[in-house]
Amino acid sequence: MSMTDLLHAEDIKKAVGAFTAVDSFDHKKFFQMVGLKKKSPEDVKKVFHILDKDKSGFIEEEELGFILKGFSPDARDLSVKETKTLMAAGDKDGDGKIGADEFSTLVAES
Repeated sequence: MSMTDLLHAEDIKKAVGAFTAVDSFDHKKFFQMVGLKKKSPEDVKKVFHILDKDKSGFIEEEELGFILKGFSPDARDLSVKETKTLMAAGDKDGDGKIGADEFSTLVAES
């Protein structure tokens, strides 16, 4: 399954394009623009599993830096600052990684 099976390619393109400047990434706006906010909890979990590249059941900080590439291969990497901000927003239990439930909560709060 790919991201375009779950989200519209045009929405992905627009959302990724809106945050091309370094340190401009806003996960709340991004999740809304990409259409994730309107998806069912099951679809949000499917998106999580696509982003969980090593299939560990968690998105670790290293994977989080490449989150935009999960939506579009030619997207940029997040800066260290953006990655840390996103991790802080998503990591509710403080274990240094984001699980599927935490990701769902992060999207729901957007």
